Amino acid sequence: MATYFNEYFDVPRDVVDDYGAFNVSIINDLPLFIDPFLLFQSAKPEYQALHADILSYITFLREQVIAGRINKDLIAAWFFFSEVRQNWLGFSLVGNGGSGLGLGFARSLSANLADLFANFGQEQITKSSHVEKVCLVQGGVGRDNISDFTTNLIKHFLCEYTQTFARAHIAPEKRKTVWVDKAIFNYKTQSWQRRSYELPWLSRDDDFVLLTPKDILTREDNWINRTDMIRDFESIPTAIPDNELRGQVFAYFQTELLRDVDEGKEPTQSDRDEAAVKTLIKFPDLVDYYIRSKEQDGDKAVDISSERVIETRLMFEEQVRQLQRELANLTSFYNVEGSTYEETHRRLAYLKDVIENKGGHRIFWHDGRAIKRESDLHVLTRLVWFGSPSDVGAEANDGRGPVDYKISRGAFDKTLIEMKLAKNSSLKRNLENQLPIYQSASDARQGIKAIIYFSIEEKIRVDAILEELELTGHKDVVLIDARMDNKPSGSKA
Repeated sequence: MATYFNEYFDVPRDVVDDYGAFNVSIINDLPLFIDPFLLFQSAKPEYQALHADILSYITFLREQVIAGRINKDLIAAWFFFSEVRQNWLGFSLVGNGGSGLGLGFARSLSANLADLFANFGQEQITKSSHVEKVCLVQGGVGRDNISDFTTNLIKHFLCEYTQTFARAHIAPEKRKTVWVDKAIFNYKTQSWQRRSYELPWLSRDDDFVLLTPKDILTREDNWINRTDMIRDFESIPTAIPDNELRGQVFAYFQTELLRDVDEGKEPTQSDRDEAAVKTLIKFPDLVDYYIRSKEQDGDKAVDISSERVIETRLMFEEQVRQLQRELANLTSFYNVEGSTYEETHRRLAYLKDVIENKGGHRIFWHDGRAIKRESDLHVLTRLVWFGSPSDVGAEANDGRGPVDYKISRGAFDKTLIEMKLAKNSSLKRNLENQLPIYQSASDARQGIKAIIYFSIEEKIRVDAILEELELTGHKDVVLIDARMDNKPSGSKA
């Protein structure tokens, strides 16, 4: 049951680790992404060169925009990029398919190159230019866009990095020479060109796999990010050396902050965020002062990202492996037969038993804290569920919004399953309305809801919701107790 890169390609885990690469899952994207700031901050010459290459390409794009040479065809050629799904990193909850960089990103980047990037390459306030600047003022360009853009611009490096590893450690029958589109940009012809590489070949998907160095990965958000800048906005003007300008900034912010607030009421966080954005647009140098503060704290970015990568490995690899072993050794989880409805119920029963009675709850905990995101729960479930004779999760969005998973065998045997955290604020509404709608859209006769709780307070809340909806004891609502305070310590449980 090969779930991870090293398992499929018969490479010892330590060999991947010693090479410096993250051992990705080949079942589902893991929630990590490349942060371009880590290239800038690194002392490695090859990373510094990659950051310089990114800036060179943005400079080229800016020159074309300013010269008025951009048209529909060139936007498609220069600004549009597919997601590099072969690195198995990102935010897809089923498999490794993402949306890539489409028209919205192209328009935002093109629009910002002429004004927000007006001094690009000639900054007076910051040490360097930064591609993340495109996501700081206007919404709609997020961490996944910046990461996809960065990944595409360093794709040649990732291919060569993986090729070197593959030739040294992977058997020839599990490698293949492939052509990779948009690998190198030729500034003479002003066009992207493809290159061939010998890469690990995932025959199941008829596709290659790319490795990524751990020290350019992070989780949560880019070090330079819009949320951070807006929420900490009031600390940015203090870095302005010009007293008069600093006073103008604070005065403008206060005016905008109180403009639509009723007298006697305190501004909300939303009011403060909106006033901050308006002030940043009025005084664009503030963006550079924010970036300079992040440059000055660059070592923190490296430390924090390293910790997040370690946590991701612990949660999505080591703890998943442990739960897989427990399910395989203590139950028949991976040998369930019957219809998809019977299979899903039996698997959930095995999963519930291992989590509640055999120590499996540990997969959801790290440093005494339970997971917070349902998206993490979904990825964990997908990794653990792998090995079913059924099709798990394919085409889970059937036109009325995504369901967590669709377990199917052919066109007529389908069961929907949703994994929910008890703390989900929308749990009641979801139980009332969501799953029946999804069942209708998917032609699925059965739908099962699994709800995981981490405290007695969450259990009480769920029980109250189920009682109100007259679902207490319903066979298709499965409660799973993943608390730590009621599990014996120092034992298997």
